[in-house]
Amino acid sequence: MTQTDCLAIVLAAGMGTRMRSDKPKVMHEIGGLPLVGHVLSAVKQAGTAKAAVIVGPQMPQLIETVQKLTPDAVCYEQTERLGTAHAVMAARQAYEQHTGDILVLTADTPLITAQSLAKLRQELANGADVVVLGFHADDSTGYGRLLVENGQLTAIREHKDATEAEQQVKLCNSGILAFSSKHMAKLLDAVENNNNQQEYYLTDTVELANRFGLKVSTVTASEQEVMGINNRAQLAACEEVFQNRQRQHFMLEGVTLQAPNSVYFSHDTKLEGDITIEPNVVFAAGVSVASGATIRAFSHLEQAHVASGATVGPYARLRPGAQIGEGAHIGNFVEIKKAVVERGAKVNHLTYIGDARVGEKSNIGAGTITCNYDGYMKHHTDIGANCFIGSNSVLVAPVQLEDGAFTAAGSVITKNVPQDSLAVARAMQTNKIGLAAKMRQKLKAQLQRLKNKN
Repeated sequence: MTQTDCLAIVLAAGMGTRMRSDKPKVMHEIGGLPLVGHVLSAVKQAGTAKAAVIVGPQMPQLIETVQKLTPDAVCYEQTERLGTAHAVMAARQAYEQHTGDILVLTADTPLITAQSLAKLRQELANGADVVVLGFHADDSTGYGRLLVENGQLTAIREHKDATEAEQQVKLCNSGILAFSSKHMAKLLDAVENNNNQQEYYLTDTVELANRFGLKVSTVTASEQEVMGINNRAQLAACEEVFQNRQRQHFMLEGVTLQAPNSVYFSHDTKLEGDITIEPNVVFAAGVSVASGATIRAFSHLEQAHVASGATVGPYARLRPGAQIGEGAHIGNFVEIKKAVVERGAKVNHLTYIGDARVGEKSNIGAGTITCNYDGYMKHHTDIGANCFIGSNSVLVAPVQLEDGAFTAAGSVITKNVPQDSLAVARAMQTNKIGLAAKMRQKLKAQLQRLKNKN
């Protein structure tokens, strides 16, 4: 199969009122990616060349997100919500012009895999005209049942309409179907709304296909994979499945997770082998870590890169734009933002480095901060190689410290420091003999007066 012979129609028009949210249901996220993004990713991996996304009225945020994630996707508006078949028919222009396979998916099943979609397409290649993705449910209550006779799927029976015998069937409907484009338009046009809800149901195409003498079959996926989301509890359950998938994947790729269930990944996390990750680490979007690095406990990383052999944490925060070089050390309670920390440099504790470069093998003392923001604009701090920044230094950007520069502890650096120079920028110490005792007496008296007053 080639990428040019498959169209995916993704149903995303539902508001999801049970989510108790102002935004469309499919804009809620799993692993930092909207639900609809997971489905679009799966259909792309399954070889689809085109995607049609069905949206509801007044969903500009959803349309913008779809176009950002899949620029070639076309959004079609379902002006009235009159059922799943009615939603698909909003994309009539797409499916009537298409020749080949057509997948119909719901955007609230983010765990669907390309492998299962490939099984649907393979069944079409084997001669089926309509294929339904089913699953065997531990508890089938509430699910539509797939009724199969002699290898032919004859009907999808809703639970409330099923006979006692049909309710014993454990093969259930996932809501994901595949059609041959030769028959799809005819099947959809034949769907009627003669039901209590007066809606047009896509599941009716199964019985219609049988009536037209077409071949209808089913393939299966795991119940977890077709898990749908209607409320926040199901969203959390789906997140747990996604995270377990990620953990299993990375461990099999050679990543050590000391406490797997406490580590959280984004959909786009990239980890090489021989990385050690301690407990309670969060990888937000856009993180890559190279082989041999160690991420210590309670660290948070976002849109950052950690090079081979580097150590981050514990209790470190890498914000967007952090680039940690080979063998560099980022220690406890250190925050790095939009800064390059070059090979072998050390920023070991209680430090903020933002909009900066820290050169090779430089050492940043505890309590150092770069003052990068003047209330209007951000400014750059450039620290050269082999520099030593004394504890509690304040580097007021824009400022440059050339290779080999030193700053004395407690200095406020506002001017450039030449190569191999020592900068001392602090007031001269003076000792006031006996003044501390007088101050204590004065403060004690003030405290006593307050107590007496109360």
